[in-house]
Amino acid sequence: MLIEDKIDVGLIPIAVLPCLKEYHIITDYCIGCDGPVSSVCLFSEVQLNEVKSVLLDYQSKTSSALTKILLKNYWKMSPEFVNTEGEEYRHLIKGSTAGLVIGDRALEQRRISTFIYDLGEAWKDYTGLNFVFAAWVSNKELDPDFVKQFNAANTLGLKHLPDVIAENPFELFDLESYYANNVNYLFDERKHIGMEEFLFQLKQL
Repeated sequence: MLIEDKIDVGLIPIAVLPCLKEYHIITDYCIGCDGPVSSVCLFSEVQLNEVKSVLLDYQSKTSSALTKILLKNYWKMSPEFVNTEGEEYRHLIKGSTAGLVIGDRALEQRRISTFIYDLGEAWKDYTGLNFVFAAWVSNKELDPDFVKQFNAANTLGLKHLPDVIAENPFELFDLESYYANNVNYLFDERKHIGMEEFLFQLKQL
């Protein structure tokens, strides 16, 4: 919708940025990490060097692109990539077929798969940089007052993370630890550097 100019602002995967004619990152916040993220992982029954094909999670263009970059440039592998098109596919993670899984399903899959390759951790090991999965982006210049208020709303929301965690119990993973040690929302200079490196490597795929 952002690409088609049907909306002005969206929380979008950063892999989509090259598809926009014009873009502006409008808040001090993103969905990112500085090392292990836990909820974006490659799962398999075998060690990575035995993997022949990889199922790509349809929910994130950024995570799928990151998987391809890491396999090519960091792990030096060239497996077959299979798009999943919105269906449940985790039952197909078996034998030499690995699968990229993100979000709550990844936290669940951590209890199932034998081998877990955390993409946030792998990116950090590979580049030494932070990673940004998604950011608040507009496709045009917006009123500065709106941007200021929108940023303040994000700030307010993040101050209430303990309340959100309390209202949304999740038995599969310690959410207090997750928000404190894994996902990171501050879009600081280190995140910008990591994002630019990812976009550069994305062009090379």
